[in-house]
This record gives sequence, structure tokens and C-alpha cells, in this order.
Amino acid sequence: MKKLILLFVSSCLSVSLFAQNIKLGKETLKANQVLLSFVKMEGEEVVKVEFDTASKGVDQPTFVKVSNLDFKNGSIEVKVLSRLMKNATPTSRGFIGLAFRIDENNSQFESIYIRPTNGRAEDQVRRNHSIQYFSFPDYDFDRFRKESPEKYESYADMGLNEWITMRIEVEGQKAKLFLNNAKYPSLVVNDMKHGIGKEGSIGFWVGNYTEGYFKDLKVVKK
Repeated sequence: MKKLILLFVSSCLSVSLFAQNIKLGKETLKANQVLLSFVKMEGEEVVKVEFDTASKGVDQPTFVKVSNLDFKNGSIEVKVLSRLMKNATPTSRGFIGLAFRIDENNSQFESIYIRPTNGRAEDQVRRNHSIQYFSFPDYDFDRFRKESPEKYESYADMGLNEWITMRIEVEGQKAKLFLNNAKYPSLVVNDMKHGIGKEGSIGFWVGNYTEGYFKDLKVVKK
């Protein structure tokens, strides 16, 4: 029989694990190559994660990590909102998403993120690159495009400065991304590169020149 564990992060930033409550603050959210703060948006407190311009490269471990949380299989759901930083470059896309199965040293993890500026672009090629899977450290988006074009990217409607619900369902080596409570997934990954046995934490991930906001995290562990 599978064991079901439900965790919920509400707008007041607490986690419930059955009867256990854990306050999400500086003690339980750890910034890695990003800037972390808590802000009020529309009357509720949310997590703000801002890209650190001192970080180099793309598809890096630029996330806020949830401490004391081990995830292997199940589902992760969170609401995200993306904005471009004032010093964003022309190639900035508002990269925002989730990292999962993060190891203790932040040296390995899986990730699915979205590019909100691409969702309604007039260029169809950009639209086709609205969603991205990558596996750190060896498989970034550029390698996938060269070796397996179109396999790890997809399209979905989305935009900057709007709340988007992301839900990732994970089972073994497979992951599916559902957006805005859709019945069917927008992206299916059948061969995550770290295999089926990895377990680790979850992170609120942002990419180059993104100012990201996160709320209402729900994690179901199998």
C-alpha cells in the first residue's frame, strides 16, 4: 500500500504535515544563488525570489530550497507569478518554475520551468519554447535542443505578471506538468536524467533576470 503524505503551504507561509505545522521563514527556506524575501501581494504574504545577477550561466541551482522536506514520487503544486527585472536583457523570458529531488549539496536536481514571455509571442518558434525540462548539472536547455530538439519543451498559454498554477506529477523516471488545473499535461518527460531512485528537497526556481513570486505550495508524497 502506498503511503500518502500531504503538505500544504498557505498564503500565511506555514506547512502542515498531518498535525505538524512548520513555519516557513529564514529557518526553513534557504536561498541558493538568489535573493529571498517575503512581500504582500493583494493582501497576502508570498515568497519573493529574485535572480542574483552575480550568478553565471543558465539552468543553474538558482532557487529557494525548502528545508526538511524529502520528495521522491507524488505531486508538487504551486502558484507562480513572474516579472522581468529592471536590468533584464533582450533574451530574458521570465524563467520561473520548480526544482525537485534536490540533493543535500544542491549539486543534482530535476527541474521544469516556464517562459511566460513566450506564451503569447508572435514568433511561433518562441511559443514552442514556453515550457522547459532540464536536469542539473549535465543537461541544460541548450544541450537538449541540440541533441533532442522538441522532446523536452512544449507550448502553453501564459504571460508575465499573472498567477499561473503549476502542478508536477512525478513517478519514477517520469514527470508531467499541468498548468492552471488543466485536465491534460502540457509537458511529459519520460526519462528524467537522474533516474528513478533519487530523492531530495523541493525548490522555488527562477532563471536569469527574473523576479518571481510563489504561494500556495501543495506537496503529496507517495
